[in-house]
Amino acid sequence: MKEKKGIIFAGGLVGLISVALVYFGNPKNMGACIACFLRDTAGALGLHRAEVVQYIRPEIIGMILGAFIIALFTKEFKVKGGSSPFLRFILGAIVMIGALMFLGCPLRMVLRMAGGDLNALVGLLGFAAGIFIGIQFLNRGFSLKRNYTMNTVEGYAMPVIAIMLLVLLISAPAVIFFSESGPGSMHAPVSIALVAGLIIGVVAQRTRLCMVGGIRDLIMFKDTYLMWGFIAIFVVALVGNLALGYFKLGFVDQPIAFNDGTWNFMGMLVAGWGSVLLGGCPLRQLILSGEGNADSAITVMGMVVGAAFAHNFKLASSAEGATPNGKIAIFIALGVLLGISVLCMNKSFSISSKKNEKDGVTIG
Repeated sequence: MKEKKGIIFAGGLVGLISVALVYFGNPKNMGACIACFLRDTAGALGLHRAEVVQYIRPEIIGMILGAFIIALFTKEFKVKGGSSPFLRFILGAIVMIGALMFLGCPLRMVLRMAGGDLNALVGLLGFAAGIFIGIQFLNRGFSLKRNYTMNTVEGYAMPVIAIMLLVLLISAPAVIFFSESGPGSMHAPVSIALVAGLIIGVVAQRTRLCMVGGIRDLIMFKDTYLMWGFIAIFVVALVGNLALGYFKLGFVDQPIAFNDGTWNFMGMLVAGWGSVLLGGCPLRQLILSGEGNADSAITVMGMVVGAAFAHNFKLASSAEGATPNGKIAIFIALGVLLGISVLCMNKSFSISSKKNEKDGVTIG
C-alpha cells in the first residue's frame, strides 16, 4: 500500500506540473513531452533546421540532474552498460520516429487524453498493441543481454552534458538556434521549467515511473504498480485542464495534433514495441541515463539523432497530418523492429527469469 501511494503521488505531481508548465507558457497538451523536448533541443543545437521546433528545453536538463542528484543521495547511482549498445541506439531512433509520427511520447499521449484529444485515445490503442507485440517476443526469450559495471566517468557523462546544455541555454551564443514562432517559441520561464524538471526527475527516479512499464507489467505479471502512476497523471492533468479551461473534447482542432486514426495508431505502435524491447519509455530512459546507466544514455542519444533524422528527411508529422516519407518510415521501422525482435531471441531465457529481472535494464 505504501508503494502504491508513492507512485500515485508521483504520477499526480507529474500531472500537476505538466498543467502548470502549460499555464506558464508551454504549448497546450505538451506540458511535459520527452520526445518533443529532445526534438526541440536537437533543433537548437543545429541537428535539424525545422525553425518552429528549436529550443533547449530546461525540463530535460532538470530531469537528468534530478535523477542524478537523488540517485547519488540514495546510493543508487550505479554505472553500468554494455548491453547491445548499438542496437539500443537504433531502437531509440526508431521509438523517436514513431513518437514524432504521433506527435508525442507516451507521456504526452496521456496528457493529450487529459486535455480531451481523442486522437490520443487512438494512439493509446496503438501503444498497447505495440507493447503486446513486444511482450510476445519477451515471452519467447528476447533479450539485449546483460550489462556490466563500467568506468565511473561513463555515468557522469549525461549529467555533464545536461549542465553544458544549461550553460548554452543561459548564455545563448550565436551558434544556438531558438524558434521565433511555433511550438519551439512557446515555453515556460527557464527557472520554472528547470525546477519542474528537477522535481519530475526525482519522483520518477524514486518510483520507476514508466508509461510502457505500466501496461507491460499488467499484461505480463498482473502487476498494477506502475499503472497507478499512469492513471494518476491522467486524473490530475484532467482536473487541472478543466479548472484552467484547457480541456477540449474531440478529434479536430487539437493543439499540435492531427486527425488521422491510422497514423496516430501506427506511430504509437512503433513507439510501444520499441520501448518494450528497450525496457522502458523515453521518460524512463532519460531518468536511467541520469542515474548512471550508460545503455540508457546511448538510447537517449539515439532518440536525439532519430529526432534530427525525422525532421531532416520530413518523416515527422504536423498539424496537417502524416507525411508520405513518414508513412514509409513507419513500415521500415516495423521491419527493423521485427528483425531485431527475432534475431535477439534466446530460447533458454525463461519467463521466470524475466520476472526476476523486470526492475533491471533488460526489460526496464
